[in-house]
Amino acid sequence: MKKAFVTGITGQDGSYLAELLLGKGYEVHGLIRRASSFNTGRIDHIYRDQHEAGPKPILHYGDLSDAGGLASLIQKIQPDEIYHLGAQSHVRVSFDTPEYTTNVTGLGTLRVLEAIRSINPKIKFYQASSSEMFGNPVTPPPYNEHTPFNPQSPYGVAKVLAYHTAKNYRNAYGLFACNGMLFNHESPRRGETFVTRKVTRGIARIKAGLDLKMYLGNLDAKRDWGFSPEYVEAMWLMLQQEEPDDYVIATGETHSVQEFVEEAFRHAGLGDWRAYVEIDDRYKRPTEVHLLIGDASKAKQKLGWEPRVKFAELVKIMVDADMKALEDQMKGLVQ
Repeated sequence: MKKAFVTGITGQDGSYLAELLLGKGYEVHGLIRRASSFNTGRIDHIYRDQHEAGPKPILHYGDLSDAGGLASLIQKIQPDEIYHLGAQSHVRVSFDTPEYTTNVTGLGTLRVLEAIRSINPKIKFYQASSSEMFGNPVTPPPYNEHTPFNPQSPYGVAKVLAYHTAKNYRNAYGLFACNGMLFNHESPRRGETFVTRKVTRGIARIKAGLDLKMYLGNLDAKRDWGFSPEYVEAMWLMLQQEEPDDYVIATGETHSVQEFVEEAFRHAGLGDWRAYVEIDDRYKRPTEVHLLIGDASKAKQKLGWEPRVKFAELVKIMVDADMKALEDQMKGLVQ
């Protein structure tokens, strides 16, 4: 039985990846941070008491800022594959916490790779790179594996550091280290402070009569939005190849935040979105990435990976999920 170690297992991608790996017969280990409140909501449906039978992830307390702790865990688990998804992943927040973001998102990758190099260089490593590394490139879109990086946030800068660290350890030490440059990917498990979930949760609350307005930042930013469960399949495929490499994972389509809002309100049947949306400059970034669109031709050719869920279907999935979740919550309060 293969063993996988997933950092960021409690996040959107980590939860879908854990499901995928368990379904493929892996023994799945996950890194979680100690917190005074429960933070495993996205994996509660697959996490069972360790005394119960059946496949389930094995969770370990730790932190990406603790090199010794990470090395001890990797020594203990002896994984075949490490999927490094853990990070401070909110771009706007990275402007408020640049040092922390760099320490966890950038240097966290170095700590994991150094542990692999020291303990077992045969461990395969996946680095969750980001489209935010491209920022505002001087070359025209779409962006591929050869597009120069021009990050526009502390988060993007930290991800560039992590990307080059993975690539350097591959070249210098022969590690099987892959970078997945994933463009925006969403789902009903997306964090509630990210713009897509702010929109779909806001619509659910407006439709239920709980709110009158929602407050958003820059509506003009354009993004390449895909569906998270499909993107974790690409992560797994990268580590099944004969040789390590770097891949862009994207849909090849771009839509503005305003288009997402329009499509979501249209599906919910709420009429003109402008009656419900207010702009709050506090949600805008000091430096903005105006357009992101990826070219995943290499992933299609070498991995056989292609996106299946289109933009309108993605919006529908997310709106329906948030409306149902709120409906169930309100039923529970009434009962």
